[in-house]
Amino acid sequence: MIVDAHHHLWRIEDGYRWLDAPELAPIRRSFGPAELEPELAAAGVDRTVLVEGGRCDTDEAGLLLGYARRCTVIAGVVAWVDPADPGLAETIAGYRRLPGGDLLVGVRPQLQAETDPDYLDRPPVRRGLRAIADAGLALDVVCRVDQLAAVARAAGDVPELRFVLDHLGKPRIRAGADGLAEWATPIAALAARANVTAKLSGLVTEADQDRWRVADLRPFVTEAVDRFGPHRLMFGSDWPVCRLAADYQAVLTALSEALPPLTARERSAVFGDTATRTYRLRR
Repeated sequence: MIVDAHHHLWRIEDGYRWLDAPELAPIRRSFGPAELEPELAAAGVDRTVLVEGGRCDTDEAGLLLGYARRCTVIAGVVAWVDPADPGLAETIAGYRRLPGGDLLVGVRPQLQAETDPDYLDRPPVRRGLRAIADAGLALDVVCRVDQLAAVARAAGDVPELRFVLDHLGKPRIRAGADGLAEWATPIAALAARANVTAKLSGLVTEADQDRWRVADLRPFVTEAVDRFGPHRLMFGSDWPVCRLAADYQAVLTALSEALPPLTARERSAVFGDTATRTYRLRR
């Protein structure tokens, strides 16, 4: 069974302002289940996790949970939250009361948009992380390399929370050896936290989008396997963002080729079991 642990769906009219950037013109439109499902079928993907798309408001949760309710291949939803919100517990409870709310498996703030690399150290944010843990949800973390140290501190301070690092922390793959060197030390510190898993996702868009090769991805994937182990790593397509550099099947194939030699059980972990366990997928 293959689980895509990271993809998006959005309606452009709902105000995804980050898509206004000129370089994002190829994906500046709506993407819904009707376009996703044939991609999954062609790639042999059985289940997915739908992740918030940077809209950064609570109304998006209803849209995503509604998609999951109607599209049976979507096994879980990661919705947006503000971790410093003093009413975070009630926000999560409200999500669960929505149609499809039983499919809420995690939450994600847009940490990468915070200029302070130590944002997660703030007391109101730490209280929010504990509220997420109390709710039994996973926390997706989309961050920059300079924020990884704070993520490691937070994971150590809130060991009961399941942290999921998106896109391996967005290393500068296009910078080659320099990108690997600046990322390797903080990723090792984060991987030392047993409550952290990571997604092998978003890598083709961190490489040279026009001329990337599997060889560009391989050092970062190998380092991730060495640090986390395959049982704490999961495949994610990052569709439709990946379309800036590659189509769905090309992303799946590239990861398969970039991985070091693994046993059948280890490959099963990367391509499905880790996501199923971490997000406690039931569908």
